[in-house]
Amino acid sequence: MSDHAFPTRLHSGWWPEGHVQGIAVDEAAGCVYFSFTTILLKTDYDGNPLGSVKNIVGHLGCIAFDPARRRVYGSLELKHDAIGAGIVARTGRALAEEDAFYCVSFDCDRITRMDMDAEGDSVMSAVYLPDVVRDYSERDEITGALHRYGCSGIAGTALGPAPGAPADSARYIHITYGIYGDITRSDNDYQVILAYDPAMFETYGRPLSQAAPHHSGPEATARYFFKTGNTVYGVQNLEYDPFTRTYLAAVYPGQKPAHPNDPLFFLDATVAPTPRPLDGRPGESGLCLTAAHPHPAVTNAFGGARFELGQTGVYAFGDGRYAYSVQQDSRKEGRTLQASEVVLYRFDPDNPLVFTQA
Repeated sequence: MSDHAFPTRLHSGWWPEGHVQGIAVDEAAGCVYFSFTTILLKTDYDGNPLGSVKNIVGHLGCIAFDPARRRVYGSLELKHDAIGAGIVARTGRALAEEDAFYCVSFDCDRITRMDMDAEGDSVMSAVYLPDVVRDYSERDEITGALHRYGCSGIAGTALGPAPGAPADSARYIHITYGIYGDITRSDNDYQVILAYDPAMFETYGRPLSQAAPHHSGPEATARYFFKTGNTVYGVQNLEYDPFTRTYLAAVYPGQKPAHPNDPLFFLDATVAPTPRPLDGRPGESGLCLTAAHPHPAVTNAFGGARFELGQTGVYAFGDGRYAYSVQQDSRKEGRTLQASEVVLYRFDPDNPLVFTQA
């Protein structure tokens, strides 16, 4: 157990990588993990670096810590759209011609020094996600549009119980699609969440060569839909919160005027998914999740709130405290540097924004 409490503020330090995509906390060891797009950083509670994993050519997104297996899970995209091209240009490393998507697992106890190699230091294992590859690469058979469901890849990653299951039941890795924010489409107003058993890494996990991606991976154990209305690139961060029994889903708000376009949504983890017709997709039904209303300010049908943090990282301690990442940018000697200031918040029933700084 860490010898001191989590601070009210913690700074990651400045890094010449992509902006912060997610955070995770190992409370027992007193460590914080940061995804900076192409590196995974490990610090103590004072922000002192303890280790890092580099040479990630793809887009490492939201991350989640598994205390039982002592792993950090994350979404990884190897793709050739504008985001992927920017990463290749910045890192100077080439990707394979194919687009590939993975859930990756980092062995926390092996991250013991800075600049460990994602491919060569046996610290990262990857599982291929064929569902995502199909939906990203195929033309939609219902609408005729590219990218089924508006899938732009993957982003949010959370570890928590299946919706409707008891609070102490088995945990699953839940991974959200990135959703293109095209306002001319009517089939992209749902978030898509895939569920996987963490034990899949024992069967399918492989070291990853980003120049020659492997295809070892299962179909998802479940696929859920959650209607939020329009978003820009879908759920950026997904986090299970034992305190409210919800999944927190932080997004970049959408642009369709008919929708509330909120930045944060609450998904009810106590209610089992229900088969329902999917709006904008004639003839198709899916397992739909229920909006939660855990706070007096959360009143709309989508379970949305106006709280504007979470897109670059959130960790729920399970006791009404939350660590939220605030992205910071700087320029030094011609280089763009990125940082995360982690700020501690508390659930506040009297605050119309739901959370108050601790």
